[in-house]
Amino acid sequence: MLELLNQIDWTAIAPFIAIGFAAQLVDGALGMAFGVICSTLLVSVMGVPPARASAGVHLVEMFTTAASGISHVLHKNVDWKLFAKIALPGVIGGVLGAYFLSNIDGSVAKPMVMLYLTCVGFYLLYKALTYPTVPKVKDPKVAIPLGLFGGFLDASGGGGWGPVVTSNLLIQGSDPRKTIGTVNTAEFFLTLAVSITFIANLGLEAFTIVTGGLIVGGLLAAPFGGYIAKRIPAKNLLLMVGVVLIATSLFSLYKAIA
Repeated sequence: MLELLNQIDWTAIAPFIAIGFAAQLVDGALGMAFGVICSTLLVSVMGVPPARASAGVHLVEMFTTAASGISHVLHKNVDWKLFAKIALPGVIGGVLGAYFLSNIDGSVAKPMVMLYLTCVGFYLLYKALTYPTVPKVKDPKVAIPLGLFGGFLDASGGGGWGPVVTSNLLIQGSDPRKTIGTVNTAEFFLTLAVSITFIANLGLEAFTIVTGGLIVGGLLAAPFGGYIAKRIPAKNLLLMVGVVLIATSLFSLYKAIA
């Protein structure tokens, strides 16, 4: 084991550990951005093909979402009724999206989706600024189709489960803390199914050594997500989700049309 560790070029892998840590810290606390941040880096900076980047990110997320989900469960951030509505549809959508990306170029619809998410981000900012002192929490009426679409977009676009599902549940009046915890916990099952599908279609060569750095960084940050989400006021969570959603969506939109 020590000999194997000595063979690793830690200088080369260190930046990816830092990226995995930062991305997972944001994702665990706000319910989004790990896949978007990491996929953007791998495709735009490292020149990794989209399908292989998405496959690598989902392999990493198998580990980070498991740790993050446990953290949210321990901090009682999970709405199990909502979990049941989004987890299975998310898995189905993710498998379809992974197969789609492995065989067809799915980049055509991405600019439209990113533009939509940018608008959602601004709406969440508005909701945060007008958030009542005693909010009325509502059970979201549209959850199953949202899980299906979020899973499909996540696999086919290398990220999107959090931005699509978390933001749209918040728009429907769902409790911010419970929404973030539930979406994070359900994501483990999505990433597991997507990774298996990618392996079946692309083989293990789809995964690069870069994913090792992302896994280490993500696992180091994952336990903090549930703790942070539990202690940040709902209004501030909405504000932070809106800002992150706008920033990541606008950047992804720029990269898609540039």
